[in-house]
Amino acid sequence: MAKVKYRFNAHTLSYDKIVISFKTRVKRFLAVSSTTLATSILIAFGILQFYESPRMRILHKENERLLTQYELMYKDLGTIEKVLDEIEQRDNNLYRVIFESDPIPSTIRKAGFGGVNRYSKLESFDNSDLVIKTAEKIDILSKEAYIQAKSYDDVMKMAMNKEELVAGMPAIMPISNKSLKSTASGWGYRIHPIYKIKQFHYGMDFTANIGTPIYATGDGVVKDVQSIGGGFGKFVIIDHGFGYETLYGHMSDFKVKKGDKVKRGSVIGLVGNSGTSTGPHVHYEVHKNGEPVNPQYYYFKDLNAQEYEKMVKISSNIGQTFD
Repeated sequence: MAKVKYRFNAHTLSYDKIVISFKTRVKRFLAVSSTTLATSILIAFGILQFYESPRMRILHKENERLLTQYELMYKDLGTIEKVLDEIEQRDNNLYRVIFESDPIPSTIRKAGFGGVNRYSKLESFDNSDLVIKTAEKIDILSKEAYIQAKSYDDVMKMAMNKEELVAGMPAIMPISNKSLKSTASGWGYRIHPIYKIKQFHYGMDFTANIGTPIYATGDGVVKDVQSIGGGFGKFVIIDHGFGYETLYGHMSDFKVKKGDKVKRGSVIGLVGNSGTSTGPHVHYEVHKNGEPVNPQYYYFKDLNAQEYEKMVKISSNIGQTFD
């Protein structure tokens, strides 16, 4: 039972009973409740600031564990990156060299990702720098691994075609020259016999009597046969595949026509003196991927080490002219 309260009335000199209205009671209740709630919130906030709940402690430990895992993952990715770099170097400098294939440029292997920010959704996370670096490295390594896998597919195809490559590669001299006496002029700067100026000679010359057989130096398909070839006179071009082509100039006659398939050692024409030439000989060039290369590197089916060394000395005589 609620306690009845009184107050002294100075006018009547008596005690009046205190009556509290419902509205006043509600106001007092709300005021007390609000104060209590605010105090409770402040106390709870203070406790959370200085004391972790069991749930918060679990989440905090989980966050630390994940951060440690990210750091270890980033470190492991660095190790994987080194291994992948070694594989790429071996691929470019060993496997592709063996199969006469150009290396994959680093601009392709190491190409980044353009366009929009791929990692904007990760920027809101705690430790976002580490998370973004890890995600970025995973993407880059994934791309490099994909390119390397495709490269190994190419190497596998080249290995399966190795026999065809070896057969097509220019590997003998274009005329019979076992004694090396027919070697006239080699790769490099020479004095032009007609213009008497120093010019670069993009091939090798082999002297022989008119009518001497000229041989295809590797398997291939006759790409071109020209009767009026300017300075080369009558000449033949053979496409050997795998980026190799050979040219045979100053012929007197042809033994093949455009589109013919030839084998290494097949007679494709006869030595002549056509075009810009001062004597019977064959001008021989080797091209790899559209660029002329020194033919002396491609006589491994004809010459042993001593013969090769002798041939290089003869062809390197700077005092000789060409054509």
